[in-house]
Amino acid sequence: MTVLKTSMRNFFAHKGRMALSAVAVLLSVGFVCGTLVFTDTMNTTFDKLFAVTSSDVTVLPKAAKSDDTPQNGKPESLSASVLEQAKKANGVKSAEGAVSSMNVTVVNSDNKNMGSSNGAPTIAGNWTKNDLRSMEITSGHAPRGPTEVMVDADTADKHHLKMGDELRTISVTGDFNAKIVGIATFKVTNPGAAVVYFDTATAQRELLGATGRFTQVNLAAASGVSDAQLKQNVSQALTGSYKIQTQKENADENRKGVGEFMNVIKYAMLGFAGIAFLVGIFLIINTFSMLVAQRTREIGLMRAIGSSRKQVNRSVLVEALLLGFFGSVLGVGAGVGLAVGLMKIMSSMGMDLSTRDLTVKATTPVIGLILGVVVTVLAAYLPARRAGKVSPMAALRDAGTPADGKAGLVRGLIGLVLTGAGAFALYMAATADKATDGSLVLGAGVVLTLIGFVIIGPLLAGGVVRVISAVLLRMFGPVGRLAERNALRNPRRTGATGAALMIGLALVACLSVVGSSMVASATDELDKSVGADFIVQGNQKIVQQAEKAMEATPGLAHVTRYKELNAELTSPDGKVDEDGLTAADPSYAQDLRRKTTAGELSAAYGKDAMSVGSKYADKHGVKLGDTLTVAFKGGSTAKLKVAAITDDDVAIDQGARYTSIETMKKYLPASKVPPNTIMFAKAKDGQEKQAYAALKKSMEKYPQYQVRDQTDYKQELKDQIGQLLNMVYGLLALAIVVAVLGVVNTLALSVVERTREIGLMRAIGLSRRQLRRMIRLESVVIALFGALLGLGLGMSWGATAQKLLALEGLKVLEIPWPTIIGVFIGSAFVGLFAALIPAFRAGRMNVLNAIATD
Repeated sequence: MTVLKTSMRNFFAHKGRMALSAVAVLLSVGFVCGTLVFTDTMNTTFDKLFAVTSSDVTVLPKAAKSDDTPQNGKPESLSASVLEQAKKANGVKSAEGAVSSMNVTVVNSDNKNMGSSNGAPTIAGNWTKNDLRSMEITSGHAPRGPTEVMVDADTADKHHLKMGDELRTISVTGDFNAKIVGIATFKVTNPGAAVVYFDTATAQRELLGATGRFTQVNLAAASGVSDAQLKQNVSQALTGSYKIQTQKENADENRKGVGEFMNVIKYAMLGFAGIAFLVGIFLIINTFSMLVAQRTREIGLMRAIGSSRKQVNRSVLVEALLLGFFGSVLGVGAGVGLAVGLMKIMSSMGMDLSTRDLTVKATTPVIGLILGVVVTVLAAYLPARRAGKVSPMAALRDAGTPADGKAGLVRGLIGLVLTGAGAFALYMAATADKATDGSLVLGAGVVLTLIGFVIIGPLLAGGVVRVISAVLLRMFGPVGRLAERNALRNPRRTGATGAALMIGLALVACLSVVGSSMVASATDELDKSVGADFIVQGNQKIVQQAEKAMEATPGLAHVTRYKELNAELTSPDGKVDEDGLTAADPSYAQDLRRKTTAGELSAAYGKDAMSVGSKYADKHGVKLGDTLTVAFKGGSTAKLKVAAITDDDVAIDQGARYTSIETMKKYLPASKVPPNTIMFAKAKDGQEKQAYAALKKSMEKYPQYQVRDQTDYKQELKDQIGQLLNMVYGLLALAIVVAVLGVVNTLALSVVERTREIGLMRAIGLSRRQLRRMIRLESVVIALFGALLGLGLGMSWGATAQKLLALEGLKVLEIPWPTIIGVFIGSAFVGLFAALIPAFRAGRMNVLNAIATD
């Protein structure tokens, strides 16, 4: 009980010194809890949506998958006879056929895409009674003929649609126009999908290309009949093979794809929270180490009057427990606020998330509290153990904890061994023959070098700080030399403070190198291998009417079609591969110049011929002239001769297997031929500019597709990678903020520790301005020390990662020097910012009171 009272008294007596550590715990716990609440809320939103949109029992085509895009762009469908059979099953209260397709684009009268901008689908279908479970008509009426359409209220609000406006729907079967006659509002939260409804006959004709067919049959159970019993009854009533699902089974299948995506987001964000926790550990260790050093005499007195080592140790750990508890409690609240903020941001980007669905599971605050408390107590263990080792007499004599030279030597040896092992692992990764094998070794190298640098940080501090000081501080005269000595006074503290900043900046540097190398490699390969002048693709497969518009464009020497086929390949060794096949026009050999290790690529576009990649050929022992058995999904089986083996030492189309569109048509019926995934075009000599303008004009009617020349394509690639990196940098900013708090805390506690010394310096003539400058320069040196280690470490990780990417065809290593230099200079400003408050407080000290401080 005495230990608890002492700990609480000390904690509240030094609460100001604990504040920044508490903020670090708050931020880290808040990020974890915010991530959990945000992803749980999204899951709740989708769960409610899928549950309310699923009928009691649903009958689907056997091949239908919730996350599968049909090869030919038309959804798998059922004959209307299935509906008639299902109606006769025992326990059926009502049955209706539904039509639904996500392979559509809807544009307004200004030719602007009405779809979501956040990646959510545009869904077109017929209006059914089952839709009344999730929606209600709030304006107008349901569509009654081929010229009428109803839209959801969210889409109408976002795009300012009103009754009477005309919409054009583009599907694989053609374009058709309809006027808005109704607006339906979701009863549950719509995560962002755009939904349009037509009458049943129109939906069948325009979305499926055939009348008398449905994508599913929705069945409602009679009173007293369970979903499972109804499913069994329907199975007995139907002749043929179908997928029959209860409401729960259908919702679970729809949820599965979303759940996998949400797990990726969740664990990625938790990974960044883990980095913030790791950085926070250094802050907490530094805080308690300095507090223990400042209370050495107090601890000695406690030991002298009878406190045991265990009691002293326990006292410090109880303070850490209190810090972790208060920081975690505040962090849980901050996490809920963060989740709401993320929901608002997502809503502004087009994904609507309602706070009505805010989900805070009981496990979330428990996880936050446990994480925060456990991490804080573990971080404080070493300082607590060091406090317990202080002897009563040493404490009464000395103003600080005694140094342990032996421990420092052991620490240095361990750090050097780990760093050496990590460097060797990075070397092994860089020389690996397979990217998959090398990635595991790279991971080990990253972890080992990071831990090694953290451990040997105090050893490196002496040399690195002296070098930085020689370049930067000497110009400031005596004040600069004082700042240097202060930074070198406690290498362990400087090393730990710099290590916190090092972690975040190492990841920034690594990702910058990888991102720049990917852009440079892709650009280099585009220059070398892409012969096409123009590339056309979008978020919907290229419909036939757009293909015809492109082919009719004046000024083009040729247009190349490119289709992805679902097919099973059986190699001569009997192994079956389901990775499919690519069908293209012979001109594709000009549009993408692929090297071959055997044969000529042009021969692969001959009759009953194909090509395979070199990796596939090596794996299965395929040689030029061999025959592969190719089973086309929805078509027949062919025997195709291997006429070329392409070199897979590329990034574009690596592993692709080519055949001609004419060969594909022999084995696939016209109704199963897929639309083009992408199309290429070559301008006539000297007409590049005119052809580019003409092609853009030809494709104006189809805003879902983008027309790019090679310059556009390179820029978009650069922008996409840049956006991804910016998002990652934003998440890493949390760790860097915590690291900055660490610098602030170290300086603040250091000022308190040196109160008497500061008073004496002021007494012999050091001005307030010089004192503040000294502290700011000390902060800058510590920040630059961490930046130098972090950027050097990160560039070595990035260069090693690029060696692995080279095995996948991304061969160019590019160091983004402007980014690296900018981050290094920015670190100096971070140091200046971190020193503002400690320097200001030091400058306001009363000289006489400071000198009198014991």
